[in-house]
Amino acid sequence: MMSFMANLTLIYGLRLLPEGEVTEIHDATLKLANGHEAHVTMHLIEGSRVEIEAQLKRSLDAFFDFYPEL
Repeated sequence: MMSFMANLTLIYGLRLLPEGEVTEIHDATLKLANGHEAHVTMHLIEGSRVEIEAQLKRSLDAFFDFYPEL
């Protein structure tokens, strides 16, 4: 049985700064077509390039685990 795969929009942002430079992180606000607002939780990952890449991959995999129907 084939299931319908929805077209999706992924919102993300990346910025590299020296470790310890960030003092606060706030949610990003999105304006939706229906007039409502939604929020994107911002995440902080610190470490070496290899550590950051590995954690980012795990985080992306875990995100899609929240939505097994996708």
